[in-house]
Amino acid sequence: MMRFLKEAEVFDSANVLHYIAEISQFHRIQGSKELPEAVKFIGEELRIWGINSQLFEEFYDGKTRYLTLKSPIAWDLVHGKVELRGKVLTTSMSPLVVMAHSPSGKAEGEVVHIAKDEDWEKAEGRVVMVGRNWRDAYRRANEVKAKAFIAYREGTGDAIPYIGLFLTKDELEWARIPAVAVPESLSKAVIGKLNSGETVKAKIEVETQINERQVLPILYAEIGKPPFILFTAHICHPKPGANDNASGSAMLIELARVLNGLYNNSFRFGFAFLWIPEYYGTQAFIEKYAELDKYYAVINLDMVAGSEDRAGSTVMLVRTPVSRFSVVSGVIEYFLEKANGAGKSFSGSPMPRLKLKSYPYEMGSDHDVFNFFGIPSVMSITWPDRFYHSSEDTIDKVSKATIELIGKAVLATALALAKAEKDELQRFARGYAMKYLGELGRERDTETVERLVMMGLARDSRFLEIQSGHHFERRPWLKWVRKGIISATFIREIDEKAYEEFKVLTEDRKVLAHLHELLMLGELLPKDEAFKALEEEFGKVDVEKLERLVEILKKTGIVGLL
Repeated sequence: MMRFLKEAEVFDSANVLHYIAEISQFHRIQGSKELPEAVKFIGEELRIWGINSQLFEEFYDGKTRYLTLKSPIAWDLVHGKVELRGKVLTTSMSPLVVMAHSPSGKAEGEVVHIAKDEDWEKAEGRVVMVGRNWRDAYRRANEVKAKAFIAYREGTGDAIPYIGLFLTKDELEWARIPAVAVPESLSKAVIGKLNSGETVKAKIEVETQINERQVLPILYAEIGKPPFILFTAHICHPKPGANDNASGSAMLIELARVLNGLYNNSFRFGFAFLWIPEYYGTQAFIEKYAELDKYYAVINLDMVAGSEDRAGSTVMLVRTPVSRFSVVSGVIEYFLEKANGAGKSFSGSPMPRLKLKSYPYEMGSDHDVFNFFGIPSVMSITWPDRFYHSSEDTIDKVSKATIELIGKAVLATALALAKAEKDELQRFARGYAMKYLGELGRERDTETVERLVMMGLARDSRFLEIQSGHHFERRPWLKWVRKGIISATFIREIDEKAYEEFKVLTEDRKVLAHLHELLMLGELLPKDEAFKALEEEFGKVDVEKLERLVEILKKTGIVGLL
């Protein structure tokens, strides 16, 4: 298998850096004019490399639904300014000064910091400052007749945070006040003054343009013939957004360039490439354009250029959920480890160059949606990143070493799956299944997971032309009726009371990931076995919360029990 890593040396990280620099010049907010402009840039680069692409155009209009998500409004930033404690922040310094999807408006008044619920009693006629749960807080600020809204985010230091409202057309009926964002350091200075009994005033100006609609761009390209390995990256997010996610979008261009030159008809897989706005574009693509039977697996590239020395990042591989077990997790994991060698131990064994770790399924990007629809999907990502969603996510902070590591490992994975001999792949599949089950087996029983692994290997065998695993009869406990990302916002559209309970129950993000995996397991297994598999996969889970959440989903028509 190592020969494929040698073949992957044609991957050029300098090209990726160039594309990151280009893409990060666009303010790629969902619903804005610069998002489709960035996608057109990518399409033109593909054309230069001789790659035919299709641009599917859906729309942001604040009302069109893509599966479980209602599109945000069409919105563009014109200008914004904040004057606070003698400092002046303008959108010429960073467009992030204005929160994405904020209405226009001017306001001047005393600042009140919302630290606890009773602080809202002082908000009327004032400028509120909030450090968490911004979307709900913005709605409440409008309801209590605050003059304006200032957001900050802990952990961002002197950077201006990216915080989006993702307003729909219906929400424009109550969303009236201007919303801005300021650095954590400035917010702490303000809070310190307020806590000492001093008065702090703010002056805010926001000018934005809310349009009837804007293009939601979906750029898709195929190389070769099906079945395909699909590579995806989200192109949205604000300027600069170098790591998140100009890096994944740029790496996708380079992978397409290289694989276009390497592909021949002897490959068992062709390759497909998808640039989309995060979640909204993926759900639109799956609902309207995707032929899911064509795809063997999905590799999602999100934030693939985090820097260990500057941002403390670890190169993470997020495996498929066990409900979608696939050897693709093992192949990319293998090549990441092999590509990460640097130096030698006392006895000559290779040492790791960067921090690298594989993780069980986690939610948070476009791999989620493909998994929901039965396509095994993994994600390569760097985390944590202290420049995440901030004005400091600039190209000078991305890591060429990380780009090379992930890029070459992903390319080697594609080549190995497409070209390796059947006996190699069969041996590898058996070895990875043993490794995966062995890791879980050190901590807990794996009886139910073993069956799911066998089911996954049987699916792999069909695509890889090997003989491994075996099928089991599906005995589903539920039907996932309204499939897609399940969020508190979606629940609220259906049932306000259920929303309040859902929000409390899913405050811990792990619970939300466990819930989605439980639904995937529930379409395969009886209830008791689905919960057992979940515990075998993740360890201890909050069964009581999950059972109550399933009841909420049943009540709101998102799932049906069989």
